Amino acid sequence: MSLENTTVAFIGSGVMAEAMIKGLLNKQLIPPGQIIAADSRVERTQELAERYGLKGTIDNNQAAESADILVLSVKPQVLSEVMPEVRRGAHSSKLVLSIIAGARIRTIADGVANASVVRAMPNTPAQIGQGITVWTATPEVLPPQRAQAQALLGALGDQIFVDDERYLDMATALSGTGPAYVFLFMEALIDAGVHMGFSRRDAEHLVLQTMRGSIEFAEASGLHPAQLRNQVTSPGGTSAEAIYHLEKGGLRTVISRAVWAAYQRSVALGSGSSSRNPDRLDGDR
Repeated sequence: MSLENTTVAFIGSGVMAEAMIKGLLNKQLIPPGQIIAADSRVERTQELAERYGLKGTIDNNQAAESADILVLSVKPQVLSEVMPEVRRGAHSSKLVLSIIAGARIRTIADGVANASVVRAMPNTPAQIGQGITVWTATPEVLPPQRAQAQALLGALGDQIFVDDERYLDMATALSGTGPAYVFLFMEALIDAGVHMGFSRRDAEHLVLQTMRGSIEFAEASGLHPAQLRNQVTSPGGTSAEAIYHLEKGGLRTVISRAVWAAYQRSVALGSGSSSRNPDRLDGDR
């Protein structure tokens, strides 16, 4: 096993870190005694220790010094404070894996004095092992450590390796932020169902199962989404009428612009900029 006799320490023990911990344990890739969860809140470390049998601590430096693999999973806003705390321990770690949105590899490598860095962008469905993670690695990450990174990220669901870090900002906008777009669309459909007269409970059931069934059908069919849409769009029918209004309202353009805005925001965060929407299109307000 690629993680045998390997201690993995998580600096920051929020939702995504717990998802990775849960996946590692569920797949029996690592025993709980080889996992350290560090967090600024002692109650959080105690909660995870009791739930999973791992080691909890509020001492980031102590966790880093014990780690063969150091996972950085803090919020982007506190990264600059955390890196000096883990620098001494991280320097001797065989691998540093960051799942911090917008944090550049060079920033991580310089901040923790370790060039063996993997940068990854998972998404929310990772919490149930159904996520997808885009990741890349520095040339200093050796094949055994790449295998370890694959095992760690595979605990969250599917994964795609890219050889250029710029794809991480694209992944942040498309798959990292993607669940928010899907949830918003679901919310709009449910509200439309309630507006027509369904109870909210029934509307939610109808929408959730429709979304689930459509995704599984698309995967099973192997057809392009446009082909699938055409199959359920009869001339002069209800689908054709609904799609006409979606297209008239600029649904494709709005989605494209939203994803592009998220991409620009990710790039700006990575460069340390706090500005928003730096390149508004003509007509924007």
